[in-house]
Amino acid sequence: MIDYPGFDPVALEIGILKVRWYGLTYLIAFAAAWWLGRRRVAQPGSSWVAVDVDDFLFYAMLGVILGGRLGYVFFYGLDYWQQDPWYPLRITEGGMSFHGGLIGVLVALTVFAIRRKRHVADVFDFAAALPGFGIFSVRIGNFVNGELWGRQSDVPWAMMVDGVARHPTQLYEAVLEGVLLAIVLWWFTTKDRPRLAPSGLFLIMYAVARLTVEFWRLPDAHIGHLAGGWLTMGHLLTLPMLVAGIALMVVAYRSGTASGNRAIERPTP
Repeated sequence: MIDYPGFDPVALEIGILKVRWYGLTYLIAFAAAWWLGRRRVAQPGSSWVAVDVDDFLFYAMLGVILGGRLGYVFFYGLDYWQQDPWYPLRITEGGMSFHGGLIGVLVALTVFAIRRKRHVADVFDFAAALPGFGIFSVRIGNFVNGELWGRQSDVPWAMMVDGVARHPTQLYEAVLEGVLLAIVLWWFTTKDRPRLAPSGLFLIMYAVARLTVEFWRLPDAHIGHLAGGWLTMGHLLTLPMLVAGIALMVVAYRSGTASGNRAIERPTP
């Protein structure tokens, strides 16, 4: 067993200003997505330019922050909201939902695509290869915060938390939803793929990783299991992602529509 160190969630404190590690992990996530996006558009044949990535990231950041917070309130925090009408604005108390953030990003990038006159599916496909390392960073933030622990366990790498050995499910998610997803999606998108295939693979990989870890992760204490002693809110929200991902892959490879993320080379007259 490994003793959980019990990190201080505050990285820097200056007067009334407190900079938390969890907030810094989001900054790292956005920076990583920006850097990877800039690398991708610098490759030969890209129909994107560097400034596109800057604007794209601005929309994505709004989607993540607003969607993540509202998603948590609606999916996990309605009881808290009923008790406190200002609860959605109490962001310093934590509470972000990946699924809410995903919905927020989809909406924000749809607006971006319309304003830039790009095909929405191409924008989604471009985005699919970028968030993996950011997800890793935020899950490490969950670990530092000492939240989202797993069930009791006797595996050698279990963490002792308040006298109980538990699965470090934040680290499981960091590896599966973060590093593994990032590596596979980056490799997958280095070659031409049919439109919607990268988006479909992202949904499938994230869903499989999250559904798997949910069997070891403790449900939210104020919600518990939804059915059967095993079904969690995470399962319920992630299953549609798996179905949608499979459907997108089928559509992508049946239609064989070329991605618009690569410039069309016209023969010289």
